[in-house]
Amino acid sequence: MQKLIYILDDEKEIRKSLRVILEDEDYSVEDFANGKALLKALAKERPSLVLLDVWVGKEDGLTILDECKKLYSSLPIVMISGHGTIELAVSATKKGAIDFLEKPLSIEKVIHTIESALEKTKDNEIPEFQLEVDEILGESSSIKRVKFAIFQAAQTNARVFIFGENGTGKELTARAIHQNSKRKNEPYIEFNCAAVPEEILEQELFGIENTSNLEVSEVKIGKWESAQNGTLFLDEVCDLPLSIQSKVLKVILEQKLERIGGKEPISVDVRILAATNSNVEEAIREGRFREDLYYALSVIPLELPPLRERNLDIPLLAEYYLNKSILKNNLTPKTIDREGLDALTNHFWPGNVRELGNILERLSILVPGDIIRAKDVKEALHGFKKANEMVARGDLKHAKEEFERQYIIKTLQICEGNVTRTSKALGIERTHLYRKLRSLNISVEQLNEG
Repeated sequence: MQKLIYILDDEKEIRKSLRVILEDEDYSVEDFANGKALLKALAKERPSLVLLDVWVGKEDGLTILDECKKLYSSLPIVMISGHGTIELAVSATKKGAIDFLEKPLSIEKVIHTIESALEKTKDNEIPEFQLEVDEILGESSSIKRVKFAIFQAAQTNARVFIFGENGTGKELTARAIHQNSKRKNEPYIEFNCAAVPEEILEQELFGIENTSNLEVSEVKIGKWESAQNGTLFLDEVCDLPLSIQSKVLKVILEQKLERIGGKEPISVDVRILAATNSNVEEAIREGRFREDLYYALSVIPLELPPLRERNLDIPLLAEYYLNKSILKNNLTPKTIDREGLDALTNHFWPGNVRELGNILERLSILVPGDIIRAKDVKEALHGFKKANEMVARGDLKHAKEEFERQYIIKTLQICEGNVTRTSKALGIERTHLYRKLRSLNISVEQLNEG
């Protein structure tokens, strides 16, 4: 994964030159012309390193340095100055700067300083923290960053927007934020925006009142109200119809909702977590998702890494899912040999952790002996060969679609074409599965005939 470098300098040419140099060295770069923009970005994401000018217009870089350190005490910061003095360098070092560069900047010096700074801090980029409830498996640096983000988000009431491909653990992450928050003893309500028919979506979310009977008022509480004082998780939020999106935004901003048929607004104190596997920028550009709702939900954006970017965790995850399946299906114990683990580790995993879990369940059931070998793994993964070939060609979009298609077909075959059983096996609502079958052009009838 690319290291992210932030640059703060009021000179446009300096920012441009540094960006070119660092991107040539395979760093990801964001640059800022003022301290306010930098601090706003830092509040959402922790970079690997910051290059910070001593004077940014009329802003004092040392003051900005203090603010950066308040957010991330261990964040490596390299100061830049066109008129540096020993006193200034000493002062910056005392405040936590890891090094000091003087203008005009030398390319070699900049690269060497950044490499040295990252090498010194790579083992302590993430400060010590402890989650009270931690059900997320993994020890890779990318998953540790996710856990730290959960820890940080859980200390606040801020809204969190969780991004990630299918199967990366968005539901697990949302639950972890709630379980580690001050609202942990209050309700936690999950609402899949893609799984509820549009005609009843509003009443499911906001509730409904029937006041036609003057003596008795019939009231059905919606999911939002059910989460009072707790947390509401809006999964697949980009699938909300635009008419509902506007009402969701209104409730978020006003902290009040109106049931369908209701006459009085109801005050609500609910923390909102949202998630999607869609391309939000594309959805906004195409007019399918409101930009103002995105900004309201994304106070803290949290992106989950795909399994292919944390393959060091695969042996641990494989052992967990294998033992889970053995226990669940009352099977004799099995182990995976070294070559089998290598085959799992080298797979692209377009379906991420969910795919891994299902493959391990398949292996636990179908392998007759007590050792799962590489050939067993490769046979279990054979159905996804076409998707992997697309990935090799760089066609990720169609590879993901092909994987999803093959995955659903295989699961339907295992469940003998029963859509209800298939939806349960896939962990999605039946109505959501029907939408997938239509969009991927899968005919259950033809499968059954075959």
